[in-house]
Amino acid sequence: MTKIAIVGSGLIGRAWATVFASHGFEIALYDLKPEVAEAARAHIGNNLEELAGHGLVDDPKGALARIRVAADLADALKDIALAQENGPETVDAKRALFAEMDRLAPASAILASSTSYIMASDFTEGLAGRARCLVAHPVNPPHLVPIVELAPAPWTDPQIVTEAKRLYEQAGQVPITLRKEKPGFVLNRLQAVLLAEAFRLVGEGVASAEDVDKTIRDGLGLRWSFMGPFETIELNAPGGIPDYCARYGASLDRMIADSAGGEPFGAKTVATVMSEWPGRQEAERVKRLSEWRDTRLAALQAHKRASVRKPA
Repeated sequence: MTKIAIVGSGLIGRAWATVFASHGFEIALYDLKPEVAEAARAHIGNNLEELAGHGLVDDPKGALARIRVAADLADALKDIALAQENGPETVDAKRALFAEMDRLAPASAILASSTSYIMASDFTEGLAGRARCLVAHPVNPPHLVPIVELAPAPWTDPQIVTEAKRLYEQAGQVPITLRKEKPGFVLNRLQAVLLAEAFRLVGEGVASAEDVDKTIRDGLGLRWSFMGPFETIELNAPGGIPDYCARYGASLDRMIADSAGGEPFGAKTVATVMSEWPGRQEAERVKRLSEWRDTRLAALQAHKRASVRKPA
């Protein structure tokens, strides 16, 4: 069995372990605190059972049996094909951790970071094995949202990117490859633009926060659950994408210009959003809603897997 090291067993690390173990990989789960890794393993067992309930995992007990808690980092990295790092989101922390992984991991192993913003070139430049390092950014929670953004540094070996893509596809993920580095990669940059406009619309008094959410949930989001933005506009004009841009490009340009500038995430706008937001910002509520979200995502994933692929 191909061996994977999960370095850091928090929320994202647990989800990655769920992903790989449920697709036949052998997992070494590492955390600075062994008791945290042990607790994570129990949580992963719950993830696997829930996925099995939706028909997304065939053998949850067998998958859990493929996950072990490593004694230390060297133990976790022994004989691996891939290390998935899920440490603190700072350049210094990643630089230190990747230096250790580069020293301890087999020369053939791929070293990938789950960072959501930091570029691989920021923390791998000085490594002897920098050619085997890249970012593999998932979306929370990775065991239910399969996209993974592969963002190599300028010095990452293209063969490493190809092999990483193969491993993530084998684990049921949907990898995309960035052709050049960009902070925040693709998904978070797209999300940032949408979030900024959502906050502006509420802050300017155009619509309530709940109505903006409804617009995505019961409008754009329905299409976006199975189509991307280019696919969407291809069907919104008889002549496809060029026709759409010819018809609506000028009005889109005016809207973009109208939205430029300002501080959409500033204290004043945030206060406006929260003044009418119905949910109390408490850990227990967030936990309860996260569990509800995961259940709905699992059901959606099951539906998408069973659906017939779109026509060419």
